[in-house]
Amino acid sequence: MTHIIKEERDLKFIYTKIKDGSSFAVSGFNLSTSPEYLLLKLFETYEETGHPKDLFLISDSSPGSPGRGLDIIAKSMYDTGDFGFLSGILSPFLAFTPWMEKIVRENKIEGYTASIGTVAHWLREISASRPGLITRVGLGTFLDPRESGSNLNDLANKKRRVSQEIITIDGQEFIFFKGPQPDFALIRGTTADEIGNMSMEKEGIYGSIFPMAQAAKALPNRGIVFSQVERIAKFGTMNPKAVHVPGPLIDYVVVSPEMYSWQGGNLEFNPGISGTIIPPDPPKREPSGDLTFRDVIIRRTAQEVAGVISEKKGPIIVNFGVGMPAEVPMVLNDEGLKDYVYSTVEAGPWGGVPLQGSDFGLSMGPFAIIPLPDQFTLYEGGMIDLAVLGFMEVDPYGNVNPSSLPNKITGPGGFPVIVSGSPRIIFSGAFTSGKPDIKVTMDGLKIVRDGGKKFVKDPYKILFSTKQMNGRKKEVTYITERAVFKLISGNLTLVEVAPGVDIEKDIMNMMEFRPNVSKAINEMDRAIFLNWRLGLSKKGPRHQQKI
Repeated sequence: MTHIIKEERDLKFIYTKIKDGSSFAVSGFNLSTSPEYLLLKLFETYEETGHPKDLFLISDSSPGSPGRGLDIIAKSMYDTGDFGFLSGILSPFLAFTPWMEKIVRENKIEGYTASIGTVAHWLREISASRPGLITRVGLGTFLDPRESGSNLNDLANKKRRVSQEIITIDGQEFIFFKGPQPDFALIRGTTADEIGNMSMEKEGIYGSIFPMAQAAKALPNRGIVFSQVERIAKFGTMNPKAVHVPGPLIDYVVVSPEMYSWQGGNLEFNPGISGTIIPPDPPKREPSGDLTFRDVIIRRTAQEVAGVISEKKGPIIVNFGVGMPAEVPMVLNDEGLKDYVYSTVEAGPWGGVPLQGSDFGLSMGPFAIIPLPDQFTLYEGGMIDLAVLGFMEVDPYGNVNPSSLPNKITGPGGFPVIVSGSPRIIFSGAFTSGKPDIKVTMDGLKIVRDGGKKFVKDPYKILFSTKQMNGRKKEVTYITERAVFKLISGNLTLVEVAPGVDIEKDIMNMMEFRPNVSKAINEMDRAIFLNWRLGLSKKGPRHQQKI
């Protein structure tokens, strides 16, 4: 039977009944669908009573943003030096909860990670009372158990509460991923009726909310589900098709203040995010000011995407990652290619304009929103046409480290699944690290001061392994402001150079290795360096001139 809770004291009383040492799943792709009120009150209950303690948190992403949700709790834990509330965490992405990242990095609690898709699919497996998840995602990367696997720190290496092992099926290697079943789950929706049926009409995504409720309720350890909502409706007044989680799966419905139900890290509510309205097309960006080398990378990437559209002779399905890749759709929109690009975001939106920063995971004006596990099924199955992603380090064989640093733990996010399945990948980013001083002129690039090397012999951690591409042929391109590379016969190969760039001085000397060089190196299209539209909708990628 579902109980509706409207008073904070009643919620905290129920929380004290939770057993110490329990595992619990928490919804939330950053702040989207994050049950912030439920999470904060759980922590406050611990602070006031000392219980429940030693909890293990399971997230398919990370339920918070800087200064919100889990990040507030982590900061309080760090400031007081009291780490009794949490004994460990499984989280694919810690970048949006910097205080939790710090706690894990400093070995205060156990830290484990996996791809967003791996955790989401694993929740579905244990929902069916299966022992774990079989996947090829992560093979040949740092997620491979023969490397560091899921463990992020020494405590995880010792406790091994989350485990992976290599198994062989029909002569092929797979990773078998296991973790603790959640004893309870904290999820969030918009409306619940009198028996607990929960809808999500104001949310921008569905996330993995349903699989989390299922996982908590599965045998052999049938647990408890708490649902945070904004309002209560009379039973029988909700459209059955609008119900995302049936009431019998929810034990406690908690009505929270609106301040704890933001759509994203910077968004309280926008009907264009939830699909309530379809906003008008974004205004065209008129060229203004001087182009930067960042603009060059984005514009060259847009040309590459236009090439795929031209080849397919129709619309393409694309995933755009964070950073520079997330800005490519705006160029494509300006070029009149909006209707030829179906953008997808890991959290589930299709179409619209993907948002950035702590609102990443949402789209403005999507034409469809699907559950997160289904989105990652599409990615892993290779049912998109193209992935456009960032990079931090690249080695001679085209292997990529997208974000890992020795002094910072970000987590793999959705990256491993997307690169595992996508048949085409474009990696876009600056050629060097730091803050180089590079001028964009009518004659190309003028490099005044360069940065650190990103094309290295030995990347810190690999998340895209060219030796483990699931037996599928992939077209892989690496785009920078001064050079474009292709993966050819398992080796990084230089195929294009920007005008104004000296190959030996500006490219070879700024790499730790000498890449293969195409017999016919092209010059990057000079139109990219001029502050006007590229005409992609009329001509597609412009003809490249040999140098």
